Amino acid sequence: MLSVCVAIVVIAVPGLLTGLAAGVRGWALAGLAPLLSYAIGGLTGPWTAAVGWSFTPLTYAVSTVVFVAIAYGVRKLTVRRWAPEPEPGLWDRRGHLAVGACLLFGAAVGFYATLRGLGHIGALPQGFDAVYHGNAVRYIVDTGDGSLFGTGHVNWYGDAAPVFYPNAYHLLAAVTNRLTGASIPATLDANTLLLPGLLALSLVTLVREFRGRAVLAGAVALTAVAPVVGVYESMDRGPLLPFALGVTLTPLAAVALRRYLERVAPDTGFVLLLAAVGLLCIHSSTLFGAILFAGPLLVQRWLSGWRLIGRDLLALLPIAVVSLLVAWLQLFGALGLATGGIPYYGWPSEWRASTALGALLGFQHFEAHPQVWLSVALFLGFVFFARAGALRWIGLTAGVTGLAYMAVASSNAPLVMALSRPWWDDPYRFFSMAAIPLCVLAAHGLASTQAWLRERLPARVPAVAVAVVVLLGFVALTNGLYFRSNGARVYTGYQLADPSKLIVTAGEEAAMEELGKLAAPGEWAMNDRFDGTAWTYALSGVRTVAAHYDETTPPADATLLAGRFRDYRTDPAVRAAVQRLNIHWVILGKPSTEPGKPYQAGLIGLAGEPFLKEVWRNSDAVIYRLVP
Repeated sequence: MLSVCVAIVVIAVPGLLTGLAAGVRGWALAGLAPLLSYAIGGLTGPWTAAVGWSFTPLTYAVSTVVFVAIAYGVRKLTVRRWAPEPEPGLWDRRGHLAVGACLLFGAAVGFYATLRGLGHIGALPQGFDAVYHGNAVRYIVDTGDGSLFGTGHVNWYGDAAPVFYPNAYHLLAAVTNRLTGASIPATLDANTLLLPGLLALSLVTLVREFRGRAVLAGAVALTAVAPVVGVYESMDRGPLLPFALGVTLTPLAAVALRRYLERVAPDTGFVLLLAAVGLLCIHSSTLFGAILFAGPLLVQRWLSGWRLIGRDLLALLPIAVVSLLVAWLQLFGALGLATGGIPYYGWPSEWRASTALGALLGFQHFEAHPQVWLSVALFLGFVFFARAGALRWIGLTAGVTGLAYMAVASSNAPLVMALSRPWWDDPYRFFSMAAIPLCVLAAHGLASTQAWLRERLPARVPAVAVAVVVLLGFVALTNGLYFRSNGARVYTGYQLADPSKLIVTAGEEAAMEELGKLAAPGEWAMNDRFDGTAWTYALSGVRTVAAHYDETTPPADATLLAGRFRDYRTDPAVRAAVQRLNIHWVILGKPSTEPGKPYQAGLIGLAGEPFLKEVWRNSDAVIYRLVP
């Protein structure tokens, strides 16, 4: 639990201090704080790398002081020239306490559901993407390189084309790891456990900013952590950790945007700038997702007065210009990735558009059963949609993101694939994005049901009692916000009933950790790309020839050794590559059971070769020392 506590501090404190200095208060401060922290870290890492400085916890702390000072100066300038009016009250003290209680309960349920799936803090995620994130965090911890291409060097080294990846997630995770000394899987898990709570906090902040009732805020804290397609599927598949983080913080784009447009001033502009840049630093697609989410807000606003269009666009222009300046490293990196040599194939269609619509309304992707009571709440949200008030735009957001999911899930047309490229044409990601506004509509259905009942019950029945009955009834009907089925979905990304069939078995983990004890600093190990030992660097600090399951555009040495390493004694090219990479070890795990991906050709039949000496073995893995 130490990793979780430290992760909360790393994610919350810099943003809280910066937000306070910028004049943000209350729920807006609490909700925006994590996003502001990721903006601070996500900007600091690449810029310190550009000037030759290391990214460390001290660097992060110093940069926080700098951002706080800037925020304080901007706020002072604002107060001096554009004195802000105090924000009108909305909820009474009981309302704040009730919303806080719902938020804590929802976050606790999401935390528990995730922990049930993980099994324990320190469980190793088994999916394709996780190995990149684990090795990336280790790379930043070891080297202090916060650049946007640095983490890719673990697998794409030497003559391989550099790979861009936004790294705010990895930078803050590296700070957590440095402060705790925990394992890399424990660091990743600590951040994963916080995702449902972060989403609930973001949506509560959204409701508060748009003047929603306390009952709606409490309801959205519950509906946020209930859908399996919200964040839990992203934990199972991949896991798509930076993307899932970005989804949880996406609603804050609308919060920062409204605050700025309602009072155009340097302090609100500064917060909007950091919010937009923070989303970009987490993942390139997150900023595009935020535009899809918050764009309908502008539509509702402009429909109320067309003269606002020119005023708002003019007000947003300087924010866009400054964002380009401070985040040009991220922007040009993303553009380079889109136009570079990395192939883009997209994902195959899942089913017909009508089936995709049914999946959306049932909160059911490939799960065995729909989440019926969420669907009922969503239906009530549609029935009472006219009561949504300042949040009516969320209906358009749900329509836009829902149609986007239906298009991606049912078509591979060139136009669909081109428009969905920031998300790799991945139906899972689009479903996750579409689930967020649906959660808000479902919460609106619950809150409006409470209001409808209150209007028809005797006056002696307290409104708070009706709210308690409605919300507790929802929790009961969903069997604790579906924590069991959500935990079961996470489970398949980390565990199996037969542990010996995991992609990375406990025996392979033990071997990789043992290699860390055997190898001297700077020594590399030869390994197979598909047997699980791609995790070696994250678990032991020992670099390997293959550090990702991804076989796209590998280094020439990696290709050579994968095909001909067994010819070490007789092939001068192999010996030269071994010398260039300083390879002293070989580690092999259980061969992949995936069709077409057994041991790579150069690693077959190594047992008994005179140039290798076996030094360690268990039932799943073996370690050899290279004999010159």
